[in-house]
Amino acid sequence: MSLLIVLAALAFLMFVAYRGYSVILFAPIAALGAVLLTDPSLVAPMFTGLFMEKMVGFLKLYFPVFLLGAVFGKLIEISGFSKSIVAATIRVVGARRAILSIVLVCALLTYGGVSLFVVVFAVYPFAAELFRQSDIPKRLIPGTIALGAFTFTMDALPGTPQIQNIIPASFFGTNGWAAPILGTLGGAFILIVGMTYLESRRRWAARNGEGYGENLVNEPVAFAGDKLAHPLIAILPLLLVGIANFLFTRWIPAFYGETQSFIPSVIGEPAPIVQEISKVAAIWAVQGALIVGIVCVCVFAWRTVIARFAEGTKNAISGALLASMNTASEYGFGAVIAALPGFLAVATALKAIPDPLVNEAISVTALAGITGSASGGMSIALAAMADSFIANASAAGIPMEVLHRVAAMASGGMDTLPHNGAVITLLAVTGLSHRQSYRDIFAITLIKTASVFVIIGLFYLTGWI
Repeated sequence: MSLLIVLAALAFLMFVAYRGYSVILFAPIAALGAVLLTDPSLVAPMFTGLFMEKMVGFLKLYFPVFLLGAVFGKLIEISGFSKSIVAATIRVVGARRAILSIVLVCALLTYGGVSLFVVVFAVYPFAAELFRQSDIPKRLIPGTIALGAFTFTMDALPGTPQIQNIIPASFFGTNGWAAPILGTLGGAFILIVGMTYLESRRRWAARNGEGYGENLVNEPVAFAGDKLAHPLIAILPLLLVGIANFLFTRWIPAFYGETQSFIPSVIGEPAPIVQEISKVAAIWAVQGALIVGIVCVCVFAWRTVIARFAEGTKNAISGALLASMNTASEYGFGAVIAALPGFLAVATALKAIPDPLVNEAISVTALAGITGSASGGMSIALAAMADSFIANASAAGIPMEVLHRVAAMASGGMDTLPHNGAVITLLAVTGLSHRQSYRDIFAITLIKTASVFVIIGLFYLTGWI
């Protein structure tokens, strides 16, 4: 019965998300409904002590990233930099390769360490402009961004600094470059099959006379300046964000050390506030990098930006508030579901799968799907099962590097179900609904999930690592 309650809560939340209802309202309803059916006395304690605790904790850490990312994306839009990049892209690769262009830009940013959420805000303005000029349906933008940002550069390619590729290292004693051959081949599989799918969808739309679309929402505003910036200047802020993020990630721990403490007041005798730098260095690095990008846009397009700064940033801030609250609500939902007996029943049942790599892949991707979070599901799975994964893999002669790569790639598989925070953010930013665009996101999700079993098969067939 406890398992059915968890599954019912998950199905309910996916249903309301797909129907277009706000998960800010329905995530706590779904989570607390499951608690009510499990133990009514825990409804209030779970809401205050777990759901709200996790939700507010997420906002405390990540709201500045959402805010700065939204402002950066808006400035890229109103400065005309997005239109300049699009015009140059069309000249170089042609209008027919618009989808590939967006995928590669997303891949460059995420592999450079830029947060997935930031990529959504930053890339959307010129993705919309490029799709409009190429007359490709706007509804394909979310699937395109998902392929570029949520898949092969998130956890497949060796060395990616995204958190999904970092978490397994602490459990298996590996590093982000684990299993480079399998990761590269898995990434290539995702890119090739994903592009084949998206291009088939573009051609189908073209054959049926479907263009970009009309009466759409959240459309980037038209550039109001007289002259577009040179493409190299236009792309400079994007490059600086990636470079600055890379540098800050290394400089911040070296500058602050392991901890930093301060006294918050000179009145009375308050306890010192101690900040563990390892827990916030990556977040500070992203925030600093976005500030560098924002300053760069302002320097090169000051007159254009300042004329529309007030109105543009109001819209950006509204978008950031909605996106961050959506994701934070999902985070709280996942925490509550993970605390229920039904979730434990799922984790216990998954341990019965005999093959070590298949067991790990299914366990991680299943828990990521239930919680709606790649990093959250993987953390839960590895915290509960890493010892058994290691023991079974050692008995079978499977290197820890393979365990690392399988866990990382599996985390980004079924995590992108309709209730996933990144999916909801992506749709909110692009002004599209689940009904319009989730089909393509789900297709990318299936391709990404299949890639995990492709690399498992390659390992067993060849022994490559």
